[in-house]
Amino acid sequence: MPQVNIGVLISGSGTNLQSLIDNIEKGNIKGTIKVVISNRRDAYGLERAKKHGIDAVYIRQKDFESFEDFNKAIIDVLKAHEVELVVLAGYLKILTPQFIEEYKNRIINIHPSLIPAFCGKGYYGIRVHEEVINYGVKISGATVHFVDEGADTGPIIIQEAVEVAEEDTAESLQAKVLKIEHKILPLAVKYYCEGRLQIEGRRVLIKE
Repeated sequence: MPQVNIGVLISGSGTNLQSLIDNIEKGNIKGTIKVVISNRRDAYGLERAKKHGIDAVYIRQKDFESFEDFNKAIIDVLKAHEVELVVLAGYLKILTPQFIEEYKNRIINIHPSLIPAFCGKGYYGIRVHEEVINYGVKISGATVHFVDEGADTGPIIIQEAVEVAEEDTAESLQAKVLKIEHKILPLAVKYYCEGRLQIEGRRVLIKE
């Protein structure tokens, strides 16, 4: 099976990006990251990409007349790199319907909660874990899902849970969940690259 060309979108430090790079370099994923794109110039994930010889591209929204044009510029870069799978690894912008249609069932996102809990518009970063702590739930975790037109509403690929301890803070819970993210995001990408993911309605079946 040929290698799948991957494009990764980031907005921050890129630890999930690093987990993908590490797994690819170990031979665990039959894919190649062709380009890393960030909407923030200072995103450390761009440096991570450069260190591994991956094209790193900064695209600033303010340079475009509309949000649609901004998204089209990202699509153009992905197409130029012949990207087949788009991975959102801590990317804090929404995607336009045009973007989602262009890569239908080929966009994967990681979210730091057990969807459908603590997700949707405004739920990202440390706020997710603050809300988990404030609500008093006993279990949280992370979810990898396909991206559709809604916010965190696409079919779920993999979820894994962690216990929320009585002494946990938002920061300590975030650290716990991040470890899970670094495990299940590469696993979902591995399954995709091996052609093992099958979408049936809202369900994602993982074939042997």
